[in-house]
Amino acid sequence: MEFRPDLSDLGAVESANRIRHVQLHVGERVPARDGTEGRFLIRDTWNTRIVPELTPEPGDIVVSKHRFSGFYGTDLDVILRGLGIQYLLFTGCTTSVCVESTMRDAMFRDYTCVLLADCTAEPIGHDLPRSNHEASLLVMQSLFGCISESADVCRALESRLAASPR
Repeated sequence: MEFRPDLSDLGAVESANRIRHVQLHVGERVPARDGTEGRFLIRDTWNTRIVPELTPEPGDIVVSKHRFSGFYGTDLDVILRGLGIQYLLFTGCTTSVCVESTMRDAMFRDYTCVLLADCTAEPIGHDLPRSNHEASLLVMQSLFGCISESADVCRALESRLAASPR
């Protein structure tokens, strides 16, 4: 999730999205561990770069988003449909916000959704007896798709690959 340096994609001054994100310090200066400076959630600064372990491969498509859902105001749906994709695997950093928002939007667009529970995380309420993570998993499994563990999906894909003709 990232915004333009002038915050023109954050929404109108009185919009709920802008108000909420300004409260979260979007656009404010923030130092990196190496001492360089960036701006919080601003495109092309150190804190919006893809971590090296997830560096896109040649031919990979990267979609930048500026709302909680990866579908809102992006070309994600057009790209997926153009590729003939029907099944989506979900991972992410905030289960109850970005992951859930994107998975809901995917289901509304008739994609088959599988959330990898061990590949999502929830900083909101992580120190409370109950977290938003478990509540989101319950809602998403009940209404928006399936929940699985990554090892189970990997085994299923490996079995399918082994069974396919070469």
